[in-house]
Amino acid sequence: MNNEKFDLIIIGGGATGAGAALDATLRGFKCLLVEKNDFAEGTSSKSTKLVHGGVRYLEAAVKKLDKSQFDLVREGLKERYRLLKNAPFLAHPITLVTPLYKWYEIPYIYVGLVLYDLISGKRRLGRSQIVGKDEIMRIFPSVKKDGLKGGVRYFDGAFNDARTAIALLQSAQEKGCVVRNYSEVVDFEYKDEKISTVKIKDRISGKTYSAHTDFVVNATGVFCDAIRRLDDKNAQDIVEASSGIHIVLDKKFLPNAEGLMIPKTEDGRVLFMLPWMDKCLVGTTDEESKAQDHPKVDEEDIEYLLRHMRKYFSVDIEKSDILSSWCGLRPLVALKHTDDTKELVREHHIEKSKSNLVSIAGGKWTSYRKMAEDVVDAICGLSRRKNLHTCSTKHYKLFGNRENIVEFKEKLDKLNLEIDVSEHLLGAYGSNAIVVADFIKRYGDEKIHKKYPILKAEIYYAIEYEFVKSPLDFLVRRVNLGLIDLGATRESLQTVASVLKESFGWSDEVYDFKINEASILLDEGI
Repeated sequence: MNNEKFDLIIIGGGATGAGAALDATLRGFKCLLVEKNDFAEGTSSKSTKLVHGGVRYLEAAVKKLDKSQFDLVREGLKERYRLLKNAPFLAHPITLVTPLYKWYEIPYIYVGLVLYDLISGKRRLGRSQIVGKDEIMRIFPSVKKDGLKGGVRYFDGAFNDARTAIALLQSAQEKGCVVRNYSEVVDFEYKDEKISTVKIKDRISGKTYSAHTDFVVNATGVFCDAIRRLDDKNAQDIVEASSGIHIVLDKKFLPNAEGLMIPKTEDGRVLFMLPWMDKCLVGTTDEESKAQDHPKVDEEDIEYLLRHMRKYFSVDIEKSDILSSWCGLRPLVALKHTDDTKELVREHHIEKSKSNLVSIAGGKWTSYRKMAEDVVDAICGLSRRKNLHTCSTKHYKLFGNRENIVEFKEKLDKLNLEIDVSEHLLGAYGSNAIVVADFIKRYGDEKIHKKYPILKAEIYYAIEYEFVKSPLDFLVRRVNLGLIDLGATRESLQTVASVLKESFGWSDEVYDFKINEASILLDEGI
């Protein structure tokens, strides 16, 4: 690719960058997207797995008469509906229940949820309702019963964040976008004060190459300000990082298909317990943090989550019950400083520099499509091209959603795979599971771990179709095993690394290095 010319280079392979790559390519731009690590390795694989408008933001909007918070909720609910339609194999409705221990809280919260439904309009996923005490105890047998008055139930969306990013990148690549992970932007070169060349280091080969462009989009999340300072050393920070940690427990702690939402903990944060990948996902905290590639899980945050679980459940929950944990950094817009990251609105901000670097900061996963639309609109406003198309991502079906689901399931059933394997393939790859099935025919149906329906053949598929370069690319972000069971991930590491060694021709030394590198990340922070 050295010295190739692109209309647009996008830096950042998370939700916003991937969304912008698809949007811009569909409009007619020749695009290159580069990511210094693996795609969605940072914040975009470490969300709470919810596609939502934000009940918490709605409460703030009403209490403070804050229009920006209200607009954020309304936009989120529109985008929630679109994602569920465009990638139904990755995103689906979920019900959440809030147990309440004071009588007056029931009508107060219920009225707020009815407003949430009204804002959703025809995009509503279900009708919020008051839930009796007996019903809550049936759904959550271990919930604290003393003082329980009842509760409320409402609808939102849940999704697989890391795989959604991959589906976006596959969709963009399918239309001509060039996407490269492990490719770090190290410098800009200028012509007439405009960025004309981006210097990119291939972090696998160690070589640096040049790509020429008219415009650059900076969609690097918590690293936004670092890229802005690469362009302008005097640039002032516009992003503040906020850490959110999650822990994963056995399904027995949340045995049904409904999630639990605690709207206000002891210090005003929101706590979720969600069924995710046949496990119980608990999160999240909200603390000011610093930008870093692999933030570690803070022991105090783990104690915080466990303490609140013990507060609402009559079961013994210990650190030894934790199957996995991870920390994600939210890139919050901080144009006005506050000491409390919970008070920062999750809206996005776009900034254009005189050099044609367009930076986008803030936002949340649910609104990735609208953020991408806005940042590509900004590029279109700077471009003199007259032959560009309008945005077409509102109804664009993502890679894996290209076939009638009934017809596709019939094809999959004919392969006579184990039921759990078929369900896994359908949920991860959608209609493209048929392509994965071709790899199963070639490489067999051996599982990488006896407890999970993940097949060795999927590694070969992921290398060819999903940009996998390292063991944790596959284990953490393609099949999510690292996010739900660190023990099983460690036990599967050599199997995955062996396939990569065979496919890439690694030497024994490189293989050993990759195993050691992955082991350190599994111990310290994926």
